[in-house]
Amino acid sequence: MNVFFTGGMAFLLLIGLPVAFALGLLSVIGLYLFNGGTFAFNQVPIVSYDALDDFSLTALPMYVLMSQVLLVSGVGRDMYEMASRWFRHFPGGLAIATIFCCTIFSAISGSSVATAVTVGAVAIPEMVKRGYERRQVLGLLAGAGTLGILIPPSIPMIIYGSVTGESVGKLFIAGVVPGIVLSLVFMLYAAYLGRHMKDEPATWKERMESTRVAGWGLLMPLIIIGGIYSGIFTPTEAAAVGVVLSFLIAALVYKNLTFHNLKMILLGTVKTTAMILFIMVGAMLLGYIMTILQIPQTVVNYATSLDISRWVIFIMINIVLLILGMFLETVSILVITLPILYPIITMLGFDPIWFAIIMVINMELALISPPVGMNLFVLKGLDRRNTISEIVRGVIPYALFMLVFIVVLAFFPEIATFMVKDVE
Repeated sequence: MNVFFTGGMAFLLLIGLPVAFALGLLSVIGLYLFNGGTFAFNQVPIVSYDALDDFSLTALPMYVLMSQVLLVSGVGRDMYEMASRWFRHFPGGLAIATIFCCTIFSAISGSSVATAVTVGAVAIPEMVKRGYERRQVLGLLAGAGTLGILIPPSIPMIIYGSVTGESVGKLFIAGVVPGIVLSLVFMLYAAYLGRHMKDEPATWKERMESTRVAGWGLLMPLIIIGGIYSGIFTPTEAAAVGVVLSFLIAALVYKNLTFHNLKMILLGTVKTTAMILFIMVGAMLLGYIMTILQIPQTVVNYATSLDISRWVIFIMINIVLLILGMFLETVSILVITLPILYPIITMLGFDPIWFAIIMVINMELALISPPVGMNLFVLKGLDRRNTISEIVRGVIPYALFMLVFIVVLAFFPEIATFMVKDVE
C-alpha cells in the first residue's frame, strides 16, 4: 500500500500533473481499490465538503485578497523607498533595507511568493545597479521572502489550525518573535556581506517624507497583530479588517483602484485561493484513504513504541519534512503529513504550537529547496538574466540559518511560546 501511494504520487508528478489533481486522482484510484469499488466514490463529495467546512478557512481568501490589493497598489515600492532612506548609509545598507522591507510586507501579505515578487521587483535592479553581486541579491530575496509564511498573518498557519484544531490566533502570535529573530539574523549576515557597500545618507526630511508615504502600509501589521493579541478581534475578523483597510488605502491614498487593477486583484485572489483549496481537497481525500487503511494509527503506534528518545523521532520528522520539501509545495506537505505527525507530536509531549513554528520553518526551507522551490522560480521569472543556479548558491547561507534556528528553537521553545499564553 505504501508503495502504491508513494510510487503513484511520484509517477503522476513526473508526468507533469498538477499536485492537486495528482492527489485527487490517486485518492479516487485508492477508493476504488481499497474501499469497495465504485460504491466508495460516494465518499468523494462528502470528504471534499468536510475538508473545506471549517470556519478558520474563511480567513484564507481574505488574507490572499489583502495581499493582492497591496501588491497591485504599490505599497511595496513605497516601503522599499522608505527602508532604503533609513538604512542605505549603513554597511550593506540596501541589503538591510531589503530584508526589513520583506519583514514588514510579510506582516501584511501572509504569502512568501507575494513578498518575494513585490520586494524583488524593486530591489533587484536597484541593488545590482549599486554594485551588489546578483547572486547575493537573489539569495537574499529568496531567503528573506520566506518570512512571508512565518510572520503573521500566515496562510500555512491557517491551514495548520484548520487541520489540527489549534487556535489560529495563538499560531499567529507564536510566529512573531521567531520571525523577527530570523529577520535580524538575515540582516546581520547581509550587513557582513555588504560591509564595503555604503551610500550617501538621506536627509531627515527625505526620511520623514518616505515614512509618511509608506505609513499606511506600516499601519496594517500593527492593526492586524495588535488587534489579535489584544483580543479586539479574531484572526478571521482581522482578515476582514485588513481587506477593508487595503481597499481604502488603494482607493483613497494611492488612487489606483481602477477597473483593470481590480480585475487583476480578483483574478489573482481566485487563482491562489482555488489552488490552495484544490490541494486541500485532494490531500484530504488521500488522508481519508490512509485513515481507512489505518496508516496514521500504525505510524503513531510504531513511533511511540520505539525505545528511543523523543528527540530522535523529532529529528527524523524534520529530515522527512526536508526531503518532502524538495518535491512538494507547502500546502500539500502540511495537509498530507499533519494527520500523521500531529498525533505523534502530542503523544510524545511536545507543544503543538511550538511544533507549528518548527514546521513552518521547514516549509520556508521547502520554498527555497530545488528542484521545485517556489521562491526560486518566482525570482527567476522577474528577470531573464536570473538563473536558478545563481539563486540556489546565493540562498544556501539563509537555508543554513533556518536549520540552525530549528535547533535553537528545540533548546529554547519559549522563543515561540512565551507570548501565546495571553491569546485565546
